[in-house]
Amino acid sequence: MQGKVVIVTGGASGIGRAVVDRLCAEGAVAAVFDLPGAAMDALAAEGRAGVEIFPLDITDEAAVTAAAADLRQRHGAVHGVVNSAGIATVCPAMEVDTQTFRRILDVNVIGCFIVTRAAVAQMEGEGAVVNIASVSGIRGNEGRMAYGASKGAVIMMGNSLSVELAPLGIRVNTVAPGPVDTPMVLAHHSQEMREGWLNALSIKRYALPEEIAEATIFLLDSRRSGFITGHTLAVDGGFLSRGTVNP
Repeated sequence: MQGKVVIVTGGASGIGRAVVDRLCAEGAVAAVFDLPGAAMDALAAEGRAGVEIFPLDITDEAAVTAAAADLRQRHGAVHGVVNSAGIATVCPAMEVDTQTFRRILDVNVIGCFIVTRAAVAQMEGEGAVVNIASVSGIRGNEGRMAYGASKGAVIMMGNSLSVELAPLGIRVNTVAPGPVDTPMVLAHHSQEMREGWLNALSIKRYALPEEIAEATIFLLDSRRSGFITGHTLAVDGGFLSRGTVNP
């Protein structure tokens, strides 16, 4: 990834931040698209070489388009994008209000599309897109109707884009994490919910953000995954494959 320019949405915290750290370790330029706030301020204060800060809302099409164009003007091209930004709610389906559902779709789906389109417009030749979805976009989970619907849409969007962008030399893949110890998960998972997740996993722990980042970098790097596109890689501790087990 040496010298590659990669946009990372939600790169100031959680999985996105772990991806930024790995990109920097491999000599890439990580352009962080995230909301203004304490996390972005802390990242900017580090003054780390290879990290460029773009405080913006990924649903703001004009801001995203301008930021991607700025990257190309200064670096010659954009080589990849990791769509990690997202919001969630844990709420029974019949209690989710329409405004919340629309906001989740706007950020998780439309925001992902806006950034991907802006990044692809600044790519030349070989490029890669990795979307961070969730196992909740593959299998139904209680309280995750809105979030799961958004992540299911992200998976299918990635599949369709992989077909259309392949002739341009651009690969599109998806990572579907199980439960990960991130600030968002900590904010939404009660102790009871955490115990339920652990019971459903073959590997009895939550993932580290760094483990999701490793899978993301694998799919991003054409030297490692150049013949993979349109794929959804579950990094889920065995959640999707787990069936009936003996007590």
